[in-house]
Amino acid sequence: MTRTIVASATREVIIGFDQPFCVIGERINPTGRKKLAAEMIEGNFETVIKDALEQVAAGATMLDVNAGVTSVNPNETEPGLLVQTMEIVQGLVDIPLSIDSSVTAAIEAALKVAKGRPLVNSVTGEEEKLEAILPLCKKYDVPVVAISNDETGISMDPDVRFAVAKKIVERAMDYGIKPCDIVVDPLVMPIGALGDAGRQVFALLYRLRNELKVNTTCGLSNVSFGLPHRHGINAGFIPMVIGAGMTSAIMNPCRPQEMEAVRAANVLNGTDPNCTNWIKTYKDYQPHVAGSAPAPQSQAPSGSDSRRRGGRAGRAGAA
Repeated sequence: MTRTIVASATREVIIGFDQPFCVIGERINPTGRKKLAAEMIEGNFETVIKDALEQVAAGATMLDVNAGVTSVNPNETEPGLLVQTMEIVQGLVDIPLSIDSSVTAAIEAALKVAKGRPLVNSVTGEEEKLEAILPLCKKYDVPVVAISNDETGISMDPDVRFAVAKKIVERAMDYGIKPCDIVVDPLVMPIGALGDAGRQVFALLYRLRNELKVNTTCGLSNVSFGLPHRHGINAGFIPMVIGAGMTSAIMNPCRPQEMEAVRAANVLNGTDPNCTNWIKTYKDYQPHVAGSAPAPQSQAPSGSDSRRRGGRAGRAGAA
């Protein structure tokens, strides 16, 4: 069974088909958040701190950390800011982190200060990216998100996206990186623009699980981009995509409706044994009270072993 291991300084988390769905909190990302970007440029990390603590309290398994505050000279500004953000977040929470950047120098700078075994987000099928990112993943022995696009862009043909994913997995193996350390993002398209976007992803997940035997992730809210009441679509998509084989997603854990869907899917998928996490979270649930779903207690994710995103593809439409 494929297992991708990520870790903080003291906590190990397993991403896998037999594990609870891995919720990667998306909020520490200034893309599309002008106020947060301005704060981070000024050295103000109050919102970063707030978002980190709230996401863990809401049940995030991991946190994605992005410091792409500007497209102007990112090679100069992003490495230092990403390191600073990583260190602040690591000092606050004890769950694994995802290093989210399109700047190679920023990824390496963050890897140097990362505690445990973070996830690198991300590499694409572009030759330049493969040659830059895969050696870093091998050097630091960390897993990586593989986004299924290349020099030609994002294909609307799911067979092409599968071929790109396969290429990345094979190239990673050339560097000595095992498939279990590749987490493929098959790219979820907006259902409002592409009517069969859901069916495309379900079919892709089947092939990624059974042919490449890799774990998977996505920018979850992409599916609802442009539609009203997006969280209803997201919540409906979650159990379907989990049932199809997806093992993690970059999403907002502070949306109760969506987290309820994740927890319910874990129960029905058999990865919440004896409904333990569901009962612990909702034992005091009172449906007649507005906003009655209790804030989940921060806890080691079920299946974990306590041992000690910029404007890139797959992030559009994050809510």
